[in-house]
Amino acid sequence: MTPQDYVQQKAAASGSSFYYAFLFLPKPRRAAITAFYAFCREVDDVVDDMIDPGVAGTKLAWWQTEVAKSFAGQPSHPVMQALMPLAADYCIEERHLQAVIDGCQMDLVQTRYLDFPGLQRYCHLVAGVVGEVAANIFGQTQAQTTAYAHKLGQALQLTNIIRDVGEDALRGRIYLPVNEMQQFDVKAHEILKRTYSDRFTALMKFQAQRAQGLYDEALALLPDPDRRAQKPGLMMASIYRALLTEIERDGFQVLHQRVSLTPLRKLWLAWKVQALGRI
Repeated sequence: MTPQDYVQQKAAASGSSFYYAFLFLPKPRRAAITAFYAFCREVDDVVDDMIDPGVAGTKLAWWQTEVAKSFAGQPSHPVMQALMPLAADYCIEERHLQAVIDGCQMDLVQTRYLDFPGLQRYCHLVAGVVGEVAANIFGQTQAQTTAYAHKLGQALQLTNIIRDVGEDALRGRIYLPVNEMQQFDVKAHEILKRTYSDRFTALMKFQAQRAQGLYDEALALLPDPDRRAQKPGLMMASIYRALLTEIERDGFQVLHQRVSLTPLRKLWLAWKVQALGRI
């Protein structure tokens, strides 16, 4: 199996909404974003599949070294072998990849966030930086597009957090800010035990309103000259906003299930953005 085959399989097997946005890219850009996304999946899987935090920490440390060696011209993992020939063309730097690893390392040592600013730091590393790299791959020409990409990454990550509250609780993690849980009188043990209440629903409505606001802020930041090139990001915004709306309509029943859109609906939403150029 070639490195290119490996990253293609890694991206496709994830079943992620991101994959549908990649389909409409020209081949060189699609190759770059597929390799980068495969890297993100590799390091994220270290945490998601974690049984022993010590082992997971060792694996992430290995990835830190692998990234450094790769940018020094010695990639050994197929993901890095696929990514490195494309890195310079699309302004992918070592600091970007190390930041993603740093975000995953936070999951090994931190299972709660006291307030939203603290959560924002995590979102910056695991999603904002990813958005910045993606925007470069898609064809960024305006400096302001970086601010758009970071804001959109944050909105996508908050949508993930809302969708995965129950799944994360099974791993002992609660990403909802502690002070906001206190504001709505929602106890950690209620979430860990998957207990619904009007208080929980109110808390989740608050989170969803914040995410919707971030989507609006992100779209307002996207400069017109880059709108066509950034269509894949707009596809992601369309798919994830539809998912968020679905969760809201379902009354935030996220503690016992993972709400998702069908592949056909994701493809339809992506195609609409491709055809119309807007959400």
